[in-house]
Amino acid sequence: MTEHHTVKAFDSDLQELARMVAEMGGLAERQVADAVDALARRDTALAQRVTAADAQIDALQREIEEKSVLTIARRQPVASDLREVVGALRLANDVERIGDLAKNIAKRVIALNGEFPPPKLIRGVEHMTDLLLGQLKAVLNAYARRSVAEAMAVWRGDEEIDAVCTSVFRELLTYMMEDPRNITFCIHLLFCAKNIERMGDHATNIAETVHYIIEGKPIADQRPKGDTTTLAALRKAGEV
Repeated sequence: MTEHHTVKAFDSDLQELARMVAEMGGLAERQVADAVDALARRDTALAQRVTAADAQIDALQREIEEKSVLTIARRQPVASDLREVVGALRLANDVERIGDLAKNIAKRVIALNGEFPPPKLIRGVEHMTDLLLGQLKAVLNAYARRSVAEAMAVWRGDEEIDAVCTSVFRELLTYMMEDPRNITFCIHLLFCAKNIERMGDHATNIAETVHYIIEGKPIADQRPKGDTTTLAALRKAGEV
């Protein structure tokens, strides 16, 4: 009876960790969507709500850390059970960073203080956001379903976000050269695009963790990477 009770208690701990990770992921998705929505709509009030809501994600991360440490101390899991706990810790860290990056975008909306140029300048960032949110939702579903195939699809898809980020950099640099009045806003957008690209890296990290949880080993292939924004985009813009 005691052993059976211990197994049930451990299963309950794992389910609670997975639930908290899923809740964190949902909050992070909302943070990203709201931050870029605030940028597109020139909505500083929404941006302020995004920055304030980040505390909820941070609090959940701390709860997951505490729960994980207690679970390891009490249950002493091994093999796949231990990977589940360690995986939840790793996922929580990546999701928390995504929330921080969304908050960074919201802070830039506040800094702009309602001064925005034509909406066409934001379209590339919005496209990147759509791709990122699709990747984030897919990788969280992969974790919930323990699907290696879905996780690997996200892992391979990071290169697309990198490529779009490079394209956005080139476009924004062109706008800055065409009209100096665009410079301040475009610089903010460049940082927003880079934040979204980094979110894509964290989604890829999550995919790698899902693979590790299920397979018990890291992905053997080299991570696909297409981020050449800081150098190639500048060179390309100089050729225009």
